[in-house]
Amino acid sequence: MSDRLSAALYRRRATVLWMSALALVLAAIGGLGVENRLMHGGFADPHAQSTRAGRLVSEHFPGADGDLTVLLSGPGPVDSPTTASLGTALTQRAERTPGVRAATSYWTTGRPASLRSRDGSIGLVSLSLRGDEDAQAKTAERLVPDIRRHAQGLTVMAAGPAQVQSEVGEHTAHDLLLAEAIAMPITLVLLLLIFGSAVAAALPLVIALLSVLVSRAVLNALAGTVSISVYSMNSTTALGLGLGIDYSLFVLARFREELRDGATVREALGPTVRRAGRTVAFSGLTVALSLIALLVFPQYFLRSFAYGGIAVVLSAAAAAVFVLPALLAVLGHRVNRYDVFARLRGPARRAASATAVPATPENGRWYRFTMAVTRHPVLYGAGAVLVLAVLASPFTRVSPGLFDDRTLPADSQVHRATQLLRDRFDADVLRTVPVVVEGVGNGRPQALEPYARALSAVPDVRRVTAAPGTYAAGRRVQGPGPAGATLVNGDRALFSVVSSVDQDSAAGTRLVDRLRKVTPPDGGAVSVGGRAAEVRDSTSAIARATPAAIGIVVGSSLVLLFLFTGSVLMPVKALALNTLSLSATFGAMVFVFQEGHLSALVGSPQHTGTLDPTIPILTFCVAFGLSMDYEVFLLSRIRERYLRTGDNTESVAFGLQHTGRIITAAALLVAVVLFVFAVSGVTLLKLLGVGLALAVVLDATLVRAVLVPSFMRLAGRANWWAPGPLRRLHDRVGLREDGDEARGEGAVPLSDQRSAGR
Repeated sequence: MSDRLSAALYRRRATVLWMSALALVLAAIGGLGVENRLMHGGFADPHAQSTRAGRLVSEHFPGADGDLTVLLSGPGPVDSPTTASLGTALTQRAERTPGVRAATSYWTTGRPASLRSRDGSIGLVSLSLRGDEDAQAKTAERLVPDIRRHAQGLTVMAAGPAQVQSEVGEHTAHDLLLAEAIAMPITLVLLLLIFGSAVAAALPLVIALLSVLVSRAVLNALAGTVSISVYSMNSTTALGLGLGIDYSLFVLARFREELRDGATVREALGPTVRRAGRTVAFSGLTVALSLIALLVFPQYFLRSFAYGGIAVVLSAAAAAVFVLPALLAVLGHRVNRYDVFARLRGPARRAASATAVPATPENGRWYRFTMAVTRHPVLYGAGAVLVLAVLASPFTRVSPGLFDDRTLPADSQVHRATQLLRDRFDADVLRTVPVVVEGVGNGRPQALEPYARALSAVPDVRRVTAAPGTYAAGRRVQGPGPAGATLVNGDRALFSVVSSVDQDSAAGTRLVDRLRKVTPPDGGAVSVGGRAAEVRDSTSAIARATPAAIGIVVGSSLVLLFLFTGSVLMPVKALALNTLSLSATFGAMVFVFQEGHLSALVGSPQHTGTLDPTIPILTFCVAFGLSMDYEVFLLSRIRERYLRTGDNTESVAFGLQHTGRIITAAALLVAVVLFVFAVSGVTLLKLLGVGLALAVVLDATLVRAVLVPSFMRLAGRANWWAPGPLRRLHDRVGLREDGDEARGEGAVPLSDQRSAGR
């Protein structure tokens, strides 16, 4: 089948390229405007108790929540007649704005001390907004500039979840353009150095461009039916560039190798499609299945990466298997033209620049290094495992938390505004936990009071405000105030719990657990909201879905690697080594981004002492798929050699000699594309880019170059063993390379358990 495909691609190369050009144009048109259809937020579980609490407060107790908080200050104190008049007018103007459910401020609610800074220079306007996170962010985008235009000398700053989402979207779009502007020229220079040909260097970028445009069109089409996060655009672009380059490197390297061995263009396409093409197709399927695991999570932030990722992976693999061979058929030997660094490279280096394999493999550096590793497999393997274990150790100290204003640069408007709330206002502003009880009859004070007293007696609760009054330490300290009636709406009652602990802490989440255990009045249904509750619910939702996600990733990888290798041990080895390298990546994330060590190396991001739980999950699925790229590519050459010779150790060295330089080059290029996101001012993007880049580097160095040869040397012939029933299954349905068993009298079928291996 592979030979027929390569023959068809050669004969119909012009048709394939014209169809590809048409697809490129249609994809570019189909992706127009996708940025405007992506949504903010998506980090919370839509079915969680905290999400329900937020929705109930917004719909039934408008003014009690603070989706958007505006800080107003002038030349004089907030109680001056001029500032008071302007503050009142701006509050009323904001309340009339479409998308605003309710607006309250220091000047319209009896001037409570909680809405004024301690020095009396800043007053607050609290706005309850309609709709979901995306609608609220878009309302903030319109409303805040309008307030600034009518402030008449007052200084306006904005804080709150809606403003955070608005500014994150703005920074994300800017940082994507910046990352692309930096990554593309660096990538092109590296490709020129690796290939020694401007023509060859341009081909991976063509494949990457095609895959990115196709994925944008897919996202645009899906955006009309499902919620897709604004972050998915960044990930899709980075993954498209990385995989487009990866897959193109594999195909190009094999094609140029065949040409150097004296094959004609037509002859070179056969093994290129049969070997590298099948490997790319298999690898793309493996990565896509890893990304499918993200669909089991309820947060659409994670699901969005699956939509965009699967589209870009499959389009990159398809382009590398179909479009690139057609391009190579047209270019032929011209693929090696225009070495722009020829004078710098010199004659000797020029000859080895195009991922060339030495005439005698035993003289190659990768061959010699691998043989050195296999002579002392325990020493090298134990050393690599020790390094990865040390890197992984900080992950035992991970503390989950959701991103907030501190995910943005310190000089951003929302970050500075929120810092003012922390520094100059009563701590109650950021420590109020809403508790909504449904089904409480007519909300009579006598029915609500026991519950309010019980809530106030919970450890770490400073006070509770409810319709009957204010409570602390299990007793009433104040009767109902003028706003008491707003805390009851039909059969729903709101209890505002002020905690004495930070909501972005482990103590905050423990407080949420204790509040949820308090028995509600009349057997009503309780919904505890607030930031700490969102952290608890998000973490719990991820914990519930993680076993299914791991099952999908592990199960699909085991099955596909078995079909590829016919071995039982090789898939298990791949899973174990990938897990080890990913654990090291997670540990580095905690060490740098949660705890703040060595943060200057990645642009000194703000650290909050927590790590968003969605990032390790996302990193696991994406990085696991990427690591399988290199695993499959390396195993394909090892297996090819082993089938011919039956010599396990020499096959490993041969495989690394033929793939080590390409894998290293591919990993370097992917890491550059991902690490460029460290320039982003959004910590979440920085964390994701740096984390994935580190995972790729660790996998291509310690895992592929050291642990794989060490393990395969120690396992010997067991590498290729499978029990009888599975051997027969692989003989019927396994993925075989055409003609493997017929190549020379040294060929050793995988099903022959008497194969000679060291």
